[in-house]
Amino acid sequence: MVATDGACSQWLSQAQIAENRLTGEQRVLLAYVFAFRRRCGAEYYSSRLLSHFLLHCDSGLKVAQIARLVGISRPTASQQQGVSTKEAIQAAHHRMAGRSHGKLLPRYAGPIAEFILSHADATRYDLLDFIERTWGVRVSTVALHHFCKKFGLDRATRAEATAPRPSVGQAPAEARPVATVPPSQPVPLPAPPFSRRGRNTRERSC
Repeated sequence: MVATDGACSQWLSQAQIAENRLTGEQRVLLAYVFAFRRRCGAEYYSSRLLSHFLLHCDSGLKVAQIARLVGISRPTASQQQGVSTKEAIQAAHHRMAGRSHGKLLPRYAGPIAEFILSHADATRYDLLDFIERTWGVRVSTVALHHFCKKFGLDRATRAEATAPRPSVGQAPAEARPVATVPPSQPVPLPAPPFSRRGRNTRERSC
């Protein structure tokens, strides 16, 4: 078991974590995390894997505490909560591969749409790898998002297009009440077209 020394206590203090409020399991976990940190350093790959582990191991630590321990921002840690291990590794690979370059051309839309439809479980990083393998072009996730949105290939547009739409039918006409006539009264005849009801008398001119 890794013993908690003064350096580890200082590390926890910088992360604003009170040792006296930690459980026994959390103390052991953080002692090993500190040993990993001290051995592997604070480079990007180590920080990304460490943050992913702490966010998904049910340690009982808050997201803000994990962010301070690893040295990332609170919003970044929140975004990584819903990321799978595969996506975390893919994101680290694309981040460390250098700056993206190249441009997505309109003629790529057809093959990209075919890839999306035939790979329902593919992540955006799988799509980026497909683009790089097919055309030798590396682009950022932001450029890919705008491209997919422009050609209607983003998730929101595809979900809206495949959602069942309710059929619009005409509302049934309201039944008009039938006028009833007492048995002793004569049935009134409808007035001829373009005529006024009642007598039409002209005044005699003087």
